[in-house]
Amino acid sequence: MAWQCGTFRLDAERHELARDGVAVHIEPQVFALLVHLVRNRDRVVGKDELAAAVWPGGVVSDASIASRVRSARAALGDDGGRQEVIRTLHGIGFRYVGPVTDCTSAALPVHAARRLGRPSIAVLPLRVLGADAGLDVLAEAVPHEIITALSRLRWLAVTARGSSFRFRQAEPDFGLVATSLGVRYVLSGVIEGAGRRLVVTLALTDCENGEVVWADRIGTAPDALDALRHAVIARIVAALELHIPENEARIALLRGSQDFDAWANYHLGLRHLYRFTAADTAIARTHFAKAVALDPAFARAEAGLSFTAFIDAFLSIAPDIPAARRAAWHHAERGLALDPLDPFVNFVMGRAHWLVDDAEGARHWLARATDLNPNYAQGYYASAFTSMLIGDAAACEGEVAAALDLSPVDPLLYGMYGVRSQMLIQQGDYAAAARWAEKAAMTPGAHHLIAMIAATACGLAGAGEQAARWSAAARAKRSDVTVDDYLRAFPIRDAQARQAITATLQRQGF
Repeated sequence: MAWQCGTFRLDAERHELARDGVAVHIEPQVFALLVHLVRNRDRVVGKDELAAAVWPGGVVSDASIASRVRSARAALGDDGGRQEVIRTLHGIGFRYVGPVTDCTSAALPVHAARRLGRPSIAVLPLRVLGADAGLDVLAEAVPHEIITALSRLRWLAVTARGSSFRFRQAEPDFGLVATSLGVRYVLSGVIEGAGRRLVVTLALTDCENGEVVWADRIGTAPDALDALRHAVIARIVAALELHIPENEARIALLRGSQDFDAWANYHLGLRHLYRFTAADTAIARTHFAKAVALDPAFARAEAGLSFTAFIDAFLSIAPDIPAARRAAWHHAERGLALDPLDPFVNFVMGRAHWLVDDAEGARHWLARATDLNPNYAQGYYASAFTSMLIGDAAACEGEVAAALDLSPVDPLLYGMYGVRSQMLIQQGDYAAAARWAEKAAMTPGAHHLIAMIAATACGLAGAGEQAARWSAAARAKRSDVTVDDYLRAFPIRDAQARQAITATLQRQGF
């Protein structure tokens, strides 16, 4: 979409703002904010909606929103005093009030990239910094292993080494790479000997707009090459699982609903899936259902539907819990029939087994998920949850540690901390359980059951004030939550631990 805004032209497709044909420099977040306001100019846009559109999945302050609004006004020659283009409605939100004419460019070619489709990536050889000839081998070996690891991901199309390794120039032209290989993303980087360390610096670039979506720097001692290779591959796989889907969802929203193909709907569903609220789960389900309708062979969308049904049952959101359990199972089976080698599909089948208290069955499917993708952080987390339920402390700790190492900012981070806390409760280490439970409850996205874990652990640790605070937090998120809801979600087999948890929650008034 493109709009003529007075003397300015705003082109969402090309990610450009121009005045009388001259490009105007504008930061990506400011551009996204401006597009969202213009697209929704017929109404007031609240701060929460604006934050979700511009900072998806992140925590943002009012000051940050105000700063971007000021920048958007400045780019259009407006200011907070006049408010001729962007008007502030105090306590409500913002509205674009300047002149706007829809003028989507007829000259803009309508090609496959407009429909997002399956994300695609090319991994380039690393560039060697310095004169250490010994790094030349690693500069190709590490990207080759990255290609192999990424090829295990069923949701990402990965260009073969023979094609991507043709681009060995010192400063790759990402537009040329994208056009030549037909990819949207390029992973590039450098390797260097920095004193007594080997350092790999990586960047994931969205070639359509030239933005760096993710970057990282990983180092190790020269005699620990295997550790470096493992760290690089694990970090990349986990990061791409988070950042590419989020970027795809952002792009889909900028382009508008006419471009919501099956993959766009899938990524938009993922954006709401991990928030574990009734409203977000319903939105996620709608997007996954649309993805399946557009592509009946879309295994991952079926897995998404299984996940939403799991949330309905796990959080007791659905009015018919047995029906939600059946739906979780049905869609997982459907996904497996379509693509049994997809780690996410095996993951949701494992979680479906939780709902019928079949920990051994869950372990089987979750082990398959991590066998298919050894860098699957959420697979290790779900395995840790299963180990916690049956009281296998050693396995639980190893699996939590693996999940945290692979994805330290995972959307289910609160769950990883919560599982560790519940395992410590079973071991009788209540002080440590309280520390991890409070860390879980303070992590963005934590739902009411996580607050109940904190109330339980703090209560068992003798921290009555903190226990009362977390009990109130749980009720603020879900006023009708009960002890039975907690035990249904976490069917711990340790009878003594169950009794202690029950007594503690009952003392808190649940």
